[in-house]
Amino acid sequence: MTNHKRLWWLLGATLLVSFTLLGFFGREVYRQAPPLPETVVDADGHPLMTRGSILDGQQVWQSTGGQQMGSIWGHGAYQAPDWSADWLHREATALLELWARRDHGAAFAAIGAEQQAGLRERVRRELRTNTYDPATGVLTVGADRAAAIATVASHYADLYGGAPALRELREDYAMHENAVVDPARLEALTHFFFWTSWACAAERPGSTITYTNNWPHEPLIGNRPTGANVLWSIVSVVLLLAGIGALVWWKAFRGGDDEPAPAPAADPLSLLVVTPSMRATAKYLGVVIAVFGVQVILGALTAHYTVEGQHFFGLPLAKWLPYALTRTWHLQTAVFWIATAFLATGLFLAPAVGGREPRFQRLGVNVLFGALLLVVAGSLTGEFFSIHQKLGLDAGFWFGHQGYEYLDLGRAWQIALFTGLVLWLGLMLRGLWPALTRRDDHRTIVLMFTGASAAIGLMYAAGFFFGARTHLSVMEYWRWWVVHLWVEGFFEVFATAALAFVFARMGLVRPKHAGGAVVASSALFLLGGIPGTFHHLYFSGTPTSIMAIGATFSALEVVPLVLIGIEAFQTYRMQRAAAWMRRYRWPLRFFIGVAFWNLVGAGLFGFMINPPVALYYMQGLNTTPVHAHTALFGVYGLLSLGLVLTVARVLGGRRAWNERPLGYAFWAMNVGLSLMVVLSLLPIGLAQAWASVEHGLWYARSADFLQQPVLQALRWARLAGDVVFLSGVAALAWFMLGLLTGHSYRRSPAAAKAVLPQDAVSA
Repeated sequence: MTNHKRLWWLLGATLLVSFTLLGFFGREVYRQAPPLPETVVDADGHPLMTRGSILDGQQVWQSTGGQQMGSIWGHGAYQAPDWSADWLHREATALLELWARRDHGAAFAAIGAEQQAGLRERVRRELRTNTYDPATGVLTVGADRAAAIATVASHYADLYGGAPALRELREDYAMHENAVVDPARLEALTHFFFWTSWACAAERPGSTITYTNNWPHEPLIGNRPTGANVLWSIVSVVLLLAGIGALVWWKAFRGGDDEPAPAPAADPLSLLVVTPSMRATAKYLGVVIAVFGVQVILGALTAHYTVEGQHFFGLPLAKWLPYALTRTWHLQTAVFWIATAFLATGLFLAPAVGGREPRFQRLGVNVLFGALLLVVAGSLTGEFFSIHQKLGLDAGFWFGHQGYEYLDLGRAWQIALFTGLVLWLGLMLRGLWPALTRRDDHRTIVLMFTGASAAIGLMYAAGFFFGARTHLSVMEYWRWWVVHLWVEGFFEVFATAALAFVFARMGLVRPKHAGGAVVASSALFLLGGIPGTFHHLYFSGTPTSIMAIGATFSALEVVPLVLIGIEAFQTYRMQRAAAWMRRYRWPLRFFIGVAFWNLVGAGLFGFMINPPVALYYMQGLNTTPVHAHTALFGVYGLLSLGLVLTVARVLGGRRAWNERPLGYAFWAMNVGLSLMVVLSLLPIGLAQAWASVEHGLWYARSADFLQQPVLQALRWARLAGDVVFLSGVAALAWFMLGLLTGHSYRRSPAAAKAVLPQDAVSA
């Protein structure tokens, strides 16, 4: 502990500075969010909508699946349009058509180039001029714009309301029929869409930049990247190169005081006393694999809807399981099984770290298991009823669908999940307490493991700081506290500490060096990761300062990933450190896979869309799921599976595994993921990026563009990756089932000794 005092100071200073930045500039998100007008009126003072009706529309949007069907300000699903960008383009073209026919007696496309240029300038002034009066809270629009708003609103009412004339368009958007049937809800929904579009076009008072920093790219009204956007993109690239250079210099010139310890002659983990509570975590492992299987099937169905819209090879499944629902369940089950794997690992390791079994620990593990099953079943059921419009708006938010990606589950289920996390934290602290009172070489790892556990348990509460009618910009701020900090931040620290303990317990690394490495790597990661949360908020109605902080620090998130190649090589060498390490070769290979995808998925594909100027054109395109799939499954998914296999290996005792299905599962999942990206997601995303730069985001997300034969073929090509990936999941499930039935264990003593050397057997 004393030897790591400087590192602890570094970590403490990192947390203090990072959260200070996150909090201070979060205040600016509140202060400079686009205003919600009390009333929107036309030139004659006739009311068109109110603050209440806009917020009602926000709740209607939430009830339909929210960000799971299309997106707002670029956040959400990718098949249907971005509704804010789509409304903006439709409103601008409606005005152009109205003026061309009234003033020139012809359609806009039929008039002369000079006349078209004049009308484009006129529509630019009309939409970018901010007519909101902060003193009265009244937003005034001209008579012509009011007519254009009515035209676009009618289109959306027909689209969501199930008008037969738009059936083919709904098929293209993968929207289910009659998504909203109540006329009052339909009207409110259009009010919300108008307001999100207005914020994209209206300039901030005293500025020439819109509330969303000129996003989306829309040539008709002059929305293009700002000077700050380009400047901070350059800064982020320079900082990335400087950070990588500094890291290489440090790695080259620092002392070689972290040489690996000589491996023990026998497997130290085989000497662990498996307590009743540790054995009770076995059922968690089964749930992880079962929910993982459900999640990938839902993913395959969701991907298929992008080519058939409302059908699965001709079957009209969307009547019961529409795209918005399968995508909701696909993301929610991913969070559930990955989180369950981490919780199970913590519950398994806590008594092992602490050295004793607390009283009633097994009871607590079992109660928590039941609570988690209740949350999973209840939340998925509520989302089904919400998307099918069977719940009231307030009841839908509480028990159905919150509408926000990764936080879809109703607020009541969210509270129940947080309660479960607090119970988990209590169980963790009870198990870890003896180790916390000891002062030995493991103390640093134990403290980091405990701190990360506390952060996982408590940081989820950030999701309670917004409600159903909270301003959209403010909601996005708190949502990313959970998605980025909870999932991408402290889960990473927890995993680092857990692996450090396992490797130290195996005798493969010295505990003192492992502890120092955990503290240092956590400080480095969180320095970029915490303020880097703002890179999700460049265009969410936030000021330029958010872009500056987000671009600067998110570039630093990539720097620690440069070490991944070295770590992967060191991890690979561990399996050859001693003969008994062959028992752990497949868990270790899963950790090696994590290292690879951390660099490629989180690093390369993440930074591809992180600089502001790149994200300006790519936000809301298929370049985002390239990063999401390779980072979420490639990093956290493989890490979770590696931890599950490590726990299963210890629970299984000294019996040798039949590893053939496990080897196939590992390679099939990694190859399948690669094929998904290379054959489908990445080329579609790059094609959309080109369309976004050339024509505008509305076009890159439009049915006209996405339904082109070549893009349809690319979507079908994903089937190859999906099939390979699913076969790997099936092999993994078969192997894990075999640990229960016995068919995954080698039966021949001679075969067992071939995998388990005599020193490990005698241990």
